[in-house]
Amino acid sequence: MTISEYGKALVTGASTGIGAKLVERLTAEGVEVHAIARDAERLEQLAERTGAIPHALDLGDTAQLEELIPSLEIDILANIAGVSRMGNILDSSRDDLDALVDINLTAVLHLVRLALPGMVERNSGHIVNISSIAAHYNFFGHTAYHATKAAIHQLSRQIRNDTLGKRIRVTEVSPGRVETEIFGRNLGGTPEAIAAAHKEYFEGYESLTTQDVTDAIMFALRMPRHVNVGLLELMPTFQVPGGLTFDRQ
Repeated sequence: MTISEYGKALVTGASTGIGAKLVERLTAEGVEVHAIARDAERLEQLAERTGAIPHALDLGDTAQLEELIPSLEIDILANIAGVSRMGNILDSSRDDLDALVDINLTAVLHLVRLALPGMVERNSGHIVNISSIAAHYNFFGHTAYHATKAAIHQLSRQIRNDTLGKRIRVTEVSPGRVETEIFGRNLGGTPEAIAAAHKEYFEGYESLTTQDVTDAIMFALRMPRHVNVGLLELMPTFQVPGGLTFDRQ
């Protein structure tokens, strides 16, 4: 099918990274895109560049979501926004855990709750959830991030059960390391922190790009309507999730 058969899309995390790139790709295909992010200035720049409709709001504000989403007839819901924190459960703060659960999981649940009934009524819709290889594999650190992304994996499967018999497609995209600002935000989010994170995590590595991830999303969207692409795991060729660790006492 062609992307333009879907009339409207809503993309979260739209001001930067994968979200911004997806907005660019969808608007170029003629889709009316509603772009959500907290950074109003970046959203306005995106809107000027692409023609997207900006909505500067915090995904943690459920009341704002309840006011906005039912007024739109969303055909594609792309849950791209996500946050991370350094460390594991032993050194996580209350704010760390609340932020991860609120944005990575609770907001996604509410967005699906609000957008899905209209899709069911129209018998057409596609939900795209960005999880992570952290949803499927165990590695050290980022314990709460692993937990929230694993929940997104299960949610993606469950939506298909909840909408059985309707033409609703759900795609989970599960990337490894992607060259975005997420590591820089973990280090404070300043230009200096972003530059330092880029040097530490990306220089000398062949990481995934936002183009790679949006290519995967566009592939799933373009499949014939009778085909649901349930899970796409994307990893850099030189990154592997395996490795056996045994602590010797």
